[in-house]
Amino acid sequence: MMPEPIVSPEMPRALGPYSQAVRVAETIYVAGQAGLDPTTGTVAEGGFNGQARQAFLNLAHVLRVSGSGMDRVAKTTVFMADAADFPALSALFAEFFPTRPPVRSTPIVSLPRGLLISIEAIAVVA
Repeated sequence: MMPEPIVSPEMPRALGPYSQAVRVAETIYVAGQAGLDPTTGTVAEGGFNGQARQAFLNLAHVLRVSGSGMDRVAKTTVFMADAADFPALSALFAEFFPTRPPVRSTPIVSLPRGLLISIEAIAVVA
């Protein structure tokens, strides 16, 4: 089965030549969702907490448009610029995944454009 890119004007725009999400059979692969305001493309205000909340909202939106949802996420990779923000990430993770939290990897990396977080996910179709 070939990967099928999911395209929708309702999704935040990709920052480069890649798909925001791809479906293979009953699995959705979501590209890293950053803390960018989807209407303006600018970095969300509020430091790490503001960017992280927006990244989770962007992820939820892409999943919804893809026919899935946050409750269907099996794996996340959360790229963070600063390990000191890990407690704040965990609090938001518990908020957005209140039951059956997915597997999570959290590498500390340098992100472009002053971004502090980017979240990618693998989910099943609802």
